[in-house]
Amino acid sequence: MSVRSMTLRVRESFWFLPAVFGVAAIVAAEVLVAVDHAVVDGGVRIAVLDALSASGGRSILTTIGTAMLTVAGTSFSITISVLATTSSTYGPRLVRNFMADRANQFVLAAFTSTFLYTIVVVRSVHTAVDDGSAFVPVVAVHVAVLLGIVDVAVLVFFIHHIATSVQITSLQKQVQVDLVAALDHAFVDRDESHATVTVAPQHRRPDGGRMIRAASDGSVQSVDWQRLVAWATRHDRVVDMLVMPGDHVIVGDPVVVVTRPSDGTTAPGADLETPDDGAARALRGCITIGTARTPVQDVGFALQQLVEIAVRGLASGTNDPYTAVTALEMAAGALVPAWRDRDAVTGHLDDAGVVRVLPHWPRLEDLVASVFEGVRTYGSEHPIVLRAALRLAERLAEVGQDERARLAEQSVQELRRALAA
Repeated sequence: MSVRSMTLRVRESFWFLPAVFGVAAIVAAEVLVAVDHAVVDGGVRIAVLDALSASGGRSILTTIGTAMLTVAGTSFSITISVLATTSSTYGPRLVRNFMADRANQFVLAAFTSTFLYTIVVVRSVHTAVDDGSAFVPVVAVHVAVLLGIVDVAVLVFFIHHIATSVQITSLQKQVQVDLVAALDHAFVDRDESHATVTVAPQHRRPDGGRMIRAASDGSVQSVDWQRLVAWATRHDRVVDMLVMPGDHVIVGDPVVVVTRPSDGTTAPGADLETPDDGAARALRGCITIGTARTPVQDVGFALQQLVEIAVRGLASGTNDPYTAVTALEMAAGALVPAWRDRDAVTGHLDDAGVVRVLPHWPRLEDLVASVFEGVRTYGSEHPIVLRAALRLAERLAEVGQDERARLAEQSVQELRRALAA
C-alpha cells in the first residue's frame, strides 16, 4: 500500500488523532512532573502558582480527569447518533464524511488526552504518609486546570460544529468539494501543456504483454500514479490500467497489463515472459483495494453521492424536492467548468515525455448523463426539480462544444417535454 493511501485511510479513522494527542499528553505530563521535581529540589518558588496540598492536588486532577472522560463519552455518543441519523436520512455512504471530519477527531482527541494527562500526573502526587516526603506537582496541576478550561471551549465548539455539519447544505457542500477534487484528478484543461499527463486522443491498448491479476477482493479506491510511472520508467515499460478507481475486483481479475513501449525498446536483461513476483507485488502495491468505494479518485462515486442525496429527498417518506434542487445546483458548480474546459487524462508521462501509464477514466458525458437519468427516473413528478435540472442542462449547453453541446441540448429538449407533460 502506498504512503498516500495509508495517509487517506488514517485520515478517515477516529483513532489516529486521539492516539497522537494521547501520546503527547503522556509525554507532556512526565516532562512537567520532572520540571516540578527540579523546581522543588532547587528551592525555587513560582509566585503565580499557589501551593497545593496533596489531597487538594489529587482532588483537582481526579475531578478534571473524570469530567473529561465523561464528556468524551457523551461527545462520542452524540457523534454516533448523528452518524445513524445521517445514514438513514441521506445515505450510508455519507458516514465517511463525518469520520474524516478533522473537527470531530480533534474534539475526541482533546478530551481523551486531557484524561490521560491527569491520570499520569495524579500518580506522582505523594503525601508524607505515603513515602516519607510530600510532593505535589504544582506546575503540572495548574496546567491540568488550564486544559480543563480549554476543554470547556472545545465542548462549546463541538456542539456548534455538529449542529452545523448535520445540516443538509453543509453535507452537500462537502460532497461537492470531494467531487471537484476528483474531477481535478481525472480531468485537466485541454488547452494547457502538462509535464506529467496528456489529454491527447485515447491511446490504443497495446497487444500482448504480461497481465497482473488482483490478489484480493474489493473496490479499487485509489491508484498511485507517480509510483506507477516511476516503476514503468525504471523498467522501460508501459502500464495499461484494466481497472480504475470505483471498479470492483475479485481475486484473479486482471488489473494491469505491462507491455514494451511502442518503439520496441526494452530495458537490458528485461523479459516480459519471465515471471517476476517482485514486479507483480510492486504493481499491486500501487493499487489500493478496500471494502468500499471512496470519492478520493472515484469521480463516479463522488457524483453518485450528490445524486443519492437528491434521490433520497424525493422519496415518498421525505418528500423534500428542495434538497434535490440544491444537489443539482451543487453538481452544476462542479460539472459546468469541467464540461467547458476539460478532457479526461489519457496518459501519464515520464520526465522525457514518454507515455508510461494508460488510465481509462469514465467519459464526462456519461457522468452527466447519470445525473439526468436519476432526475428523470425519480423527479418526474416534481416540476421544481425538473426546472432545476433544466437549468443545469441549459448551462451545459451554453458552454459545451461539438458533441457535448449536442448532448446537452438533447437533455434540454427532453426536460422541457417532461415539464410540459
